[in-house]
Amino acid sequence: MPVIRNAKKKLKVDRKREGANKKMEAFINLVVKKAQRKPTPGSVTEAFRAIDKGVKKDIFHKNKAARLKSRLSKLISKKSDTVKKAKKSKK
Repeated sequence: MPVIRNAKKKLKVDRKREGANKKMEAFINLVVKKAQRKPTPGSVTEAFRAIDKGVKKDIFHKNKAARLKSRLSKLISKKSDTVKKAKKSKK
């Protein structure tokens, strides 16, 4: 435990900030996993929004955000490709 008064204050603030960051990170992970399970344009857009908020609040690095968004975009494009192929096969 810190002895100096300012160190005690810093510890208190750090714990509070850590709790907020963990809560935000858990929310982002939940939204991303939801979008990965059922990749609809709406769920992916919601995940993009959450990821961007996480980067803005320094929850994680912008490159990680770009990687996550890229993977989600690939899921959407795969889904749309299968729909297009199904429509062509009906004709």
